[in-house]
Amino acid sequence: MSSSITDVSVLPPVRRSRRSPIADFLSRLLREKPLGMVGAIIVIVMGVTAICADLVAPYGYNDFDLMDRLKAPSGEFLLGTDNLGRDILSRVIYGARISMVVGLGAAAVDVSVAVLIGVVSGFIGGKFDLIIQRFVDAWLCFPLLIIALSVMSILGPGLIQVIFTIGVVWGIGGSRVARSAVISIKENAYILAANAIGASRLRILTRHILPNVAAPVIVIFTLAVAGTIITEATLSFLGFGVPPPQPSWGGMLSAQGRDHMLRAPWMALWPGLALSLTVFGVHVFGDALRDLLDPRLRGGIGSYGSKPKDVNKRIRRLGKSGFGEEQRGRASNG
Repeated sequence: MSSSITDVSVLPPVRRSRRSPIADFLSRLLREKPLGMVGAIIVIVMGVTAICADLVAPYGYNDFDLMDRLKAPSGEFLLGTDNLGRDILSRVIYGARISMVVGLGAAAVDVSVAVLIGVVSGFIGGKFDLIIQRFVDAWLCFPLLIIALSVMSILGPGLIQVIFTIGVVWGIGGSRVARSAVISIKENAYILAANAIGASRLRILTRHILPNVAAPVIVIFTLAVAGTIITEATLSFLGFGVPPPQPSWGGMLSAQGRDHMLRAPWMALWPGLALSLTVFGVHVFGDALRDLLDPRLRGGIGSYGSKPKDVNKRIRRLGKSGFGEEQRGRASNG
């Protein structure tokens, strides 16, 4: 044995982190994806604002006084008032509750439908998969917003109708992602081994397939939140979303915001800014979450996300910890 290889017994012990998994994740997010941390902060602030709207909002969302109509932003009304004298700030805060409820609820339905169709179709395969995918192809031939508008015209406006309509319509189209993940996983050696020892299909599906598609499903969920918030705003803008007087950012941008755009531009400015900021935060946080959960993008030696500078630093650190010249040369070449 070569004398250049250091005895393992003299190597320093590996120190295990005592921090919680959440603390480790936030540390990696701040260190590797600072923009993703900004998005996470935006999402948390919007979520807390939505939950505590009754405590944060200075007025009720439907408290009006015609004497205060169309007032510009001031010390009394920080974001101004609308055409009925209602406080814009209070309505934007309560609108965050509607948008977050619709975003999270519709995204949950979206992911559930996508996983149900995609996992079952990809796992069973054969003619069943062929029939299901032809149905999905036909579904994607039509604009999903047109399908959602058609369904909402039948069901009528309402919060529950919006959540389930958006979730089901977008979930069918998004089932392709879950199906692709399942097809790539079920060809692995451990799945073939489970089949060889006689494991049932249900056991393989629940114990081996579903846990391995959890990471892409989480990413799909985070990205679906932003899409469903935009869709809800679009439906409310067209009059098929949450009915008044409940405030919705899309509804605030609709008739009242358009009719008074020149006289009171703040009526459309603030809900539009809140909508854009929330969607931006969810998108950048979802992108960062995707990069952190993808093992190919974690920044290890040989991963797609590794920079040459980082790889050289790791090689030098490993060399100092006791790697011989032979192992150091192999790491540099590999």
